[in-house]
Amino acid sequence: MLEEIFGKKTEIVQKALTHPSYTKDNGLSDLENYERLEFFGDSVLKLFTSKLLYNMYPEATEGELSKIRSILVSDMILAKVGIKIGLDKLLILSQAEEKQGGRKRESNIACALEAVLGAYYLSGQQEKIEKFISDYIIVYAEDVDKHFEKYNAKDIFQQYTQSIDKTLPVYRTLSVKGPAHKPEFIVEVEWNGEVITQASGKTKKEAQQNCALKACKMLGVIRTKQSS
Repeated sequence: MLEEIFGKKTEIVQKALTHPSYTKDNGLSDLENYERLEFFGDSVLKLFTSKLLYNMYPEATEGELSKIRSILVSDMILAKVGIKIGLDKLLILSQAEEKQGGRKRESNIACALEAVLGAYYLSGQQEKIEKFISDYIIVYAEDVDKHFEKYNAKDIFQQYTQSIDKTLPVYRTLSVKGPAHKPEFIVEVEWNGEVITQASGKTKKEAQQNCALKACKMLGVIRTKQSS
């Protein structure tokens, strides 16, 4: 699907798909993995996302636009998009990283997607990049705008607990169910020595986010009618 969107995979795109564990295990230079392209691609992603949001919300303030963008360029959204276009299947990993579930790890997919955007930008595919971001990432903007708490519950809960007693909530992974390629994480959150609630998710981050959202609703930090 990557080639359907952007065109033929060139050598620089292959580099964008190469995880650092692969170059390390094979004695290759760090310049042969996606890290430099990820650095550049992060700016490419933010540039086009900012442009599209600027046009989409002509009355929004800088703070409002930044809030929405912060979620759209997060690992959570980028990993969803990466999986949707089959990027996870294209990652070049070391055997150890493969065995440890690296092909489905949010951070790996998100970093590779940023690197891929950087690679295609350097290949002169700016118009295709903008269309891709519009079709696959900006589509989340409306839901993020309406239900920001759902995407940012961990930060909201942390700000709440710190405002009460200057302490932080503690998240614990209770179990991981299912096969390695499709795990379900069960997480609980504790605050001030008391377990507040638990929740599940397809990744540890998603489970923690869901747990924080439930805790916020239970404690009245977020009104139920404002979230979905």
